[in-house]
Amino acid sequence: MTRIGVVAIILLLAGCQGVQSPLAPSGDQATALHNLFLLMMAVCGGIYALVLVGLGWSLLRVRSAGQAAEVPERSLWGAAIVIVIGLTVLIVGSFVADRAVFASRRQGAMMVRVTGHQWWWRIEYRDPATGRWIETANELHLPLDRTTRVALGSADVIHSFWVPNVAGKLDMIPGRRNVLDLTPRRVGWFRGQCAEFCGTQHAHMALDVKVESVAAFEAWLTEQARPAPSPASRGAAVFANACAVCHAIRGTGASGRVGPDLTHLASRKSIAAGTLTMTRGNLQGWITQPQALKPGTSMPAVPLSGPDADALAAYMESLK
Repeated sequence: MTRIGVVAIILLLAGCQGVQSPLAPSGDQATALHNLFLLMMAVCGGIYALVLVGLGWSLLRVRSAGQAAEVPERSLWGAAIVIVIGLTVLIVGSFVADRAVFASRRQGAMMVRVTGHQWWWRIEYRDPATGRWIETANELHLPLDRTTRVALGSADVIHSFWVPNVAGKLDMIPGRRNVLDLTPRRVGWFRGQCAEFCGTQHAHMALDVKVESVAAFEAWLTEQARPAPSPASRGAAVFANACAVCHAIRGTGASGRVGPDLTHLASRKSIAAGTLTMTRGNLQGWITQPQALKPGTSMPAVPLSGPDADALAAYMESLK
């Protein structure tokens, strides 16, 4: 094998241990599916190896006898028994994995609603203190070692929720709610993705997922429940005139529901569902030229002067 081939194999294997890989499970549901995958590989690989051995044996018989040799009846029965055993093992393994994926539904779980839009995610947490919903967007926070029950829906077309390190994927269908449980076992950032083609910007419908300790999660949720300050600034005035029809900022008069809730926008890791990192320059670019950055998005270009755009970006950067 050449050096290039060795390097290529190493790079491919390294890619299996990233923040978006079902081969690096970090949650109960992902682990159950990963174990089922390994079982399928073992059973199917074993049967494939037996088929290759049988073919090799037949070829040797042909070469030694000079003509095709009949397959003994006991060999056919043996192959049938191996196949039946293999299928039985896969059926049992699938049943066990299915039970593991849904086992947490017998326990209490925190409720979260995730709604897919073209091309972003509306995320709502049930406030345990008041029972009200706390809305954010494009960034999902999960408490470590606790089950979060996610109710999945869609506001337009069929989407599919997939955070491969934590759980399997589940479709988001307009007019109904599907339910997926997530029980993460490792802290860190993971990447989710819409796994059902949903339009021109499907590839730019990513989801940042942060798994953190229970204490850190509760502190974050408490902060998210607070309204944003309402400073008497030029940026706040520009937002009220240009953006409040589509976006909400709790604590101000902005209550639009067309686009994402921006109450704590600057606390998020990215902009526009993973399209851009959260920086002031990217904020200003997204405000003034969204179609150049994400063609087809529902976000229109906002015609602002340079000073107004800078003031608005500075105000949005303060929303932490």
